[in-house]
Amino acid sequence: MESANNNIISGQPIDGAADSKASSSADARLTFPKSERLRHKILVDSLFAKGKSVYEYPFRVVCRTLTDAELAEAFSIGIPDRIAPLQVLITIPKKKRRHAVDRVLMRRRIRDIWRRHRRPLRAVIEAAPELRTMSVAIIYMSNENIPSATLERKLTRLIGKLIARVDAESAPDPV
Repeated sequence: MESANNNIISGQPIDGAADSKASSSADARLTFPKSERLRHKILVDSLFAKGKSVYEYPFRVVCRTLTDAELAEAFSIGIPDRIAPLQVLITIPKKKRRHAVDRVLMRRRIRDIWRRHRRPLRAVIEAAPELRTMSVAIIYMSNENIPSATLERKLTRLIGKLIARVDAESAPDPV
């Protein structure tokens, strides 16, 4: 009993849970690393210039898939190290939400929902051999704060639409 108490105090799990935690990949964690944030000006500009738009009120989503060749062409000095297969940019226009507190609140809600529901889309992108990355911009279009449950339902529907779009792009052309 004493060793069990020592394990609890030291933070060590009593059973073999440590091995299963260590063996799980970082993919199982629901974090939002910097590599998944769309932050390169070249990629953002090309996303809005050449990207396709999907709409589901209160969101407008602009997305663009890139191959290795297109990505290498975009950067003149080589592809940066940390570009994830799925990168996202979340924006709330100041014209729609005047107060910074409201913009921050909505951005946090959207980021949290995206973080929890992005896995199927990322799996489809990683499974497509010709795709290197997908850039996504989520634009909040409402004039009011919408409850998280509604945002979650709409954003998961949009993620389904993005999955269908990636499947259609990566499907072989019928001859």
